[in-house]
Amino acid sequence: MKRKVDIATHKSQNDVRISIYRKPTFTDTIIPYSSNHSTQWKYTAIRFLYSRLNTYQLHNEEYSHEENTIHNILYNNSFPIHPQKPTNRVQNHIHIPPKPTDKWATFTYIGRGTTYINYIFKHSDIKIAYRTNNTTHNHLTYNNHNHNKFSSTGDLSGL
Repeated sequence: MKRKVDIATHKSQNDVRISIYRKPTFTDTIIPYSSNHSTQWKYTAIRFLYSRLNTYQLHNEEYSHEENTIHNILYNNSFPIHPQKPTNRVQNHIHIPPKPTDKWATFTYIGRGTTYINYIFKHSDIKIAYRTNNTTHNHLTYNNHNHNKFSSTGDLSGL
């Protein structure tokens, strides 16, 4: 599996330093804190940013610069900024492929109530998936369900 390189190297006469690389078109957009997404989804990007910060052996200068960048991203997306660094926890995630007999329930995510429903189903054999009604298809199609064929004039053979 190929991994994307997300570091930049800076070579001087005395040493080689690395820093976190960002494309020139980088935007600091993540799921805003005020969004109606699950809290877990909102904090996924933040965990990634801090994980990447702590993965590489950055010099103090580059480390501080990256930490300030993360704080700016948090600020610009209305997250509360915590000046303390998150603890480095090593998590061993074991991926268990879904069984063909798994039962799934689908809910439209509406906020904290949906999180409560997820908690209820946590210890059951039913897996939870979320969906949204705010789709591109719904925005780009026009459905007129109130068409009354008896009130229109002209040829009705196409109705």
